[in-house]
Amino acid sequence: MSEGKLSTKHLLGIKYINSDDINLIFSTAEQFKDVINRPIKKVPSLRDVTIANLFFENSTRTKLSFELAEKRLSADVVNFSSSTSSVKKGETLLDTVNNILSMKVDMVVMRHPAPGAHYFLSNHIDANIINAGDGTHEHPTQALLDAFSMREQLGNLRGKKICIFGDVLHSRVALSNIYCLQKLGAKVRVCGPPTLIPKYIGKLGVESSYNVEESLQWCDVANILRIQLERQDIKYIPSLREYAMYYGINKKLLDKLDKKIVIMHPGPINRGVEISSDVADSEHSIILQQVENGVAIRMAVLFLLASQRSIIH
Repeated sequence: MSEGKLSTKHLLGIKYINSDDINLIFSTAEQFKDVINRPIKKVPSLRDVTIANLFFENSTRTKLSFELAEKRLSADVVNFSSSTSSVKKGETLLDTVNNILSMKVDMVVMRHPAPGAHYFLSNHIDANIINAGDGTHEHPTQALLDAFSMREQLGNLRGKKICIFGDVLHSRVALSNIYCLQKLGAKVRVCGPPTLIPKYIGKLGVESSYNVEESLQWCDVANILRIQLERQDIKYIPSLREYAMYYGINKKLLDKLDKKIVIMHPGPINRGVEISSDVADSEHSIILQQVENGVAIRMAVLFLLASQRSIIH
C-alpha cells in the first residue's frame, strides 16, 4: 500500500486536512479500487481492528459504504443505531461513546446532527474518529469521493471549473466539497435560488449565481444537490414543481451547451426535481462511479488512520 502518513489522527472535516493528505488518500484509494474489482475482494489489512459505526441520524448509502469498506479490510464491525439505544433514555454522547470504547473499539465512524460533535469527541477519547456527517456542517468522505471521481474524468483539477447546484444552505456536502476542491486548485461556484445560497458564501472565496443555464455553460462539472426538505423549518421555495421548472437540470438544458460536462449527484436523487431521469441516467452522469469510488475512498481513510495507531499488519 501507499507509503506516507496523514497529518492528523482523525478525519473531522476537510477543513482540518491539507492537499498532501488528500492526494495520499487518493493514491491509496486507487490501489484499493484495484482490490475491490478483483474476484476476491478482501485484504487482511485491518483484521485486528474493531470499528464502531455510530449513526445518530438516518443513513443508507454512507452507512452501507463504510460497512462494506470495513469488511473489505477484514475489520471487526460494531453497528450502533441511536433509535434503539440508551440515547433515547437520556444518555449523553460522551457516555455512549465511552461505553462503546470500553469494549476495546479502535476507531469510531460517526454521523451526528450536531455540528462539531466529532471535534468535541476528539478532545475526550483516544480512538480515531471519522466524520460521516455532522449536521449541516461537513461530510468529508463524500467530498473526497466526489473530487476523486472528478479527477478520474478530468485529470488534475487545478483550474477546472466546478459548479455546485441546489440546496447549498442545508448541505454538508457543499461545504466539504468547497474546501476540498479549493485545496486541489479548482475554481468553485454555487448556483441555486437566492434563499438556498448562504449569505457567507463569498467569504469562502466562492462565486454564486442564480442562473442555471449560464452556470452550466461555465462549468466543467455540475455537482447537483437535492432539496433537503427535512432540514427546512420554513418554506425556502414556493414548491418543488416551481423549483424543478427554474432550477432543475434536464436534458433540454444540456443539449443547449456547446460542450460536454460531467454530471454528479451525492444521492439520494429526487428525480424530476433537481435532476431529470434522462440526465441522471445519461452518458454525462458518473453517479454510479461515485458510489463505487465511495467504498475505495473509505477503505483508504480507514487504512491510513489505522496505520497512525500501529494496529495494522
